[in-house]
Amino acid sequence: MQNSDFSSASSRLTVDLAALADNWRMMNERSGRARAAAVLKGNAYGLGVMQAAPALYAAGARDFFVASVEEGAELRPLVPEGRVYVLAGMWPGNEALFFENDLVPIINSQEQLAYFMAALSERGDHPCVLHVDTGMNRLGLSPEEALRLVHDPVRPASFSPVLVMSHLACADDPGHPMNRHQLQRFREVTAFFEGVPASLANSGGVFLGEDYHFDLTRPGIAVYGGEAVDGDVNPMEPVVIAEARIVQIRTVPSGESASYGASVRFGRDSRIATVAIGYADGYHRSVSGGGVTLRQAMPSGAFGFLHGRKVPHVGRVTMDLSLFDVTDLPESTVRAGDYIELFGRNIPIDDVARAGGTIGYELLTSLGRRYHRTYVGGA
Repeated sequence: MQNSDFSSASSRLTVDLAALADNWRMMNERSGRARAAAVLKGNAYGLGVMQAAPALYAAGARDFFVASVEEGAELRPLVPEGRVYVLAGMWPGNEALFFENDLVPIINSQEQLAYFMAALSERGDHPCVLHVDTGMNRLGLSPEEALRLVHDPVRPASFSPVLVMSHLACADDPGHPMNRHQLQRFREVTAFFEGVPASLANSGGVFLGEDYHFDLTRPGIAVYGGEAVDGDVNPMEPVVIAEARIVQIRTVPSGESASYGASVRFGRDSRIATVAIGYADGYHRSVSGGGVTLRQAMPSGAFGFLHGRKVPHVGRVTMDLSLFDVTDLPESTVRAGDYIELFGRNIPIDDVARAGGTIGYELLTSLGRRYHRTYVGGA
């Protein structure tokens, strides 16, 4: 929503397209001999595909993954020489969108395989990707089904996958034995698809090393500045900064409470900033401080950043408003109308996500329509 000037908006996002492009270049370099795709599903992880796609295309990306055929059709004119892969695959009724927009369906099941083959009998040649499940048990043909396909005597001659792919379940945990297990199973399958490019690594998989890279990597969250590996320093540049305006500053006497459910009680006279941000904007209720039922296991809530200092969130996040304790900042420095950083340059988005018991992906894709957005660093 762009209903106010950026300098006066109640909540605002700054999206750094140069940082987005730099992150993709870093992941492309880390992919070694493989080339890196760019994942643009979920409206470019909530940041805006109309802006993100041209920036990544200009940076050199030529392989793009989206979730649905509708996303693919929207993306196609933005990446005219790119190859667009659709993770959900083809189903009866949407084949025209694939053919008209030159989209590549990913075959995830026997049903999709049968339908795609039937569509080929009418259309002729069209590229596809074969998705093989190597242990995540979410989507994909079993290895046995994929190998039977290799030797199927009635397979149409025009059926020739341009890629064989699988998806890592535990790449964010480099020491997890599932990584090696999936790698071995994937190697066993790809050995039967000689000459067909292969893709296994997501963002975390890129950091697992050369064994996981194959021909095409598929970095997602890392390109958008998020953590790809648990417990490691995040080398990616922050791409988005979220800020919200302080609506009011009030003094709450020691012993009094605030917010719904009287969920925070103050042990000292406190200055509290009421900020124009809430769960309607994707700032989740679960990032609230202690005393919220959903957060008993993680009593420490999120922090904001204001005038060079981290300030704690207190009480419950509500639909439109949140409270931050600014008592430790000099009183003269904090005024109604100031902006507080929710996450971005000084507060990593993954720190806020952890405070809410979730992941950076969810915060990014939850960003609400009320933020006024500005894009910097574009071509």
